[in-house]
Amino acid sequence: MQRELVERELTPEGPARTGPRKARRSVTVNIAESPLTWLHARGHLTPREYDAGERLRFDWEVAQLNPGMSMRWEPVTSGGGRHDRHLNPTERQIAARARFDGAVAAAGKGLADILWRVVCACEGLPDAERALGWPSRSGKLVLKLALERVADFYRIT
Repeated sequence: MQRELVERELTPEGPARTGPRKARRSVTVNIAESPLTWLHARGHLTPREYDAGERLRFDWEVAQLNPGMSMRWEPVTSGGGRHDRHLNPTERQIAARARFDGAVAAAGKGLADILWRVVCACEGLPDAERALGWPSRSGKLVLKLALERVADFYRIT
């Protein structure tokens, strides 16, 4: 796993005051770590759930579903399942899109939102919960349910 560590301030200071200054608190953050990897590394996701999320993100990337501003000139990334080896890059991209759509459909309409935000868009759980208008700390449970359904779709044991 790639590491890119930076210091982030936890309690930013307000305007300058007279008198003693508050001590700054900071934490070291690995900005190259995805939210899914973060959850797995801290024991919040089972290996099966993590593998399902990584497989979904792999299909997202191979299908090149990331938003773009202009035409893409880079080649389709190689990969896919062992059954995709005989496919040309365009067919591989179409197959990945079909797998991605099937996995999201298997997760279900109510669960697909948090799944896409955390796994594909790499939003942190608090940001995804806020964007969806959900209560704090509810996203992890819903994400785990979605990942279990995706694992069933991909037949991950």
